[in-house]
Amino acid sequence: MAGPHAHDDNGQHDVTPTDAPTAGIGLYFGTQTGKTEQVCGYIKAEFGDAITDAIDVAEGDLEHFPNLNGLICGIPTWNTGALELRSGTVWDDLLEKIGELDLKDKPVALFGLGDSVGYGEDFVDAMEELHRFFEKAGAKMVGYVPLEGYNFVSSRCLIPHLNEITEPENGEKFCGLPVDEDSEGELTEERVKNWCTQVKSEMGL
Repeated sequence: MAGPHAHDDNGQHDVTPTDAPTAGIGLYFGTQTGKTEQVCGYIKAEFGDAITDAIDVAEGDLEHFPNLNGLICGIPTWNTGALELRSGTVWDDLLEKIGELDLKDKPVALFGLGDSVGYGEDFVDAMEELHRFFEKAGAKMVGYVPLEGYNFVSSRCLIPHLNEITEPENGEKFCGLPVDEDSEGELTEERVKNWCTQVKSEMGL
């Protein structure tokens, strides 16, 4: 079954895309409705000048990735229940290309948009796909998040069972930060703030 994990966002976005990274850490996102971009605004506020302005992967260029000191990437799960190409964004077209990059030991942190109530059986599944291909490129994956505080049925993003439909009791951590703007939006800013503190430490910032 396919369905959106992120619904229409009619508000103004907090970040302006650009395809010319000038900071050490690149902040990239893919989106259909604007919610993933909105979360980038929270992340940018926490990192300040240490990261780029948010860059839409539809407008950015993968050739910048190896030249950056690290990456923070956001992806929604739109094609719920799909075995592959789960985000419904440009990320789906770039996965194989990311896997071919040389990102050896480059720190990469991921966050994923999902809906734990409406699509709790496929919670933030697209994040696992992005994780898999960055790992294939040799990246050092950081920003893993404990399951405590999240209520969902199952996910393919749970360590140590990545890319397997796994219930919470059989997982240890998410392979990035889940953000649930649909059902737990009141928790987003605190979750992002805590995660950014963790990622800064893990990236040595």
